[in-house]
Amino acid sequence: MIRHIVMWRVAGETPEAVSSAKATVKHEFEALRGRIPGMRRLDVGIDVSGVDYACDAVLVADFDSPGALEAYATHPEHLRVRKALGSLRTSRHQVDYVVDEM
Repeated sequence: MIRHIVMWRVAGETPEAVSSAKATVKHEFEALRGRIPGMRRLDVGIDVSGVDYACDAVLVADFDSPGALEAYATHPEHLRVRKALGSLRTSRHQVDYVVDEM
């Protein structure tokens, strides 16, 4: 299994705009549940720490295989979400790793 973690900082001139951007990220990615073949799990979290070095939102998704993760990258629903959120993010960080299944 492959775990895919992506973290974003979002844009916004006001706390309300940042809050709205975070909610949009969460809503858009959660809409992918059950739509991507090979995706076992998808969680989206919004930071509650408030520390200045934290990212605003995180996605954690588990895929059956590296091939399933690769297919997700070009899946039309994922591309739709990426396009919808393109202007909302100011930075993006990603880690993909193999999870041992016991």
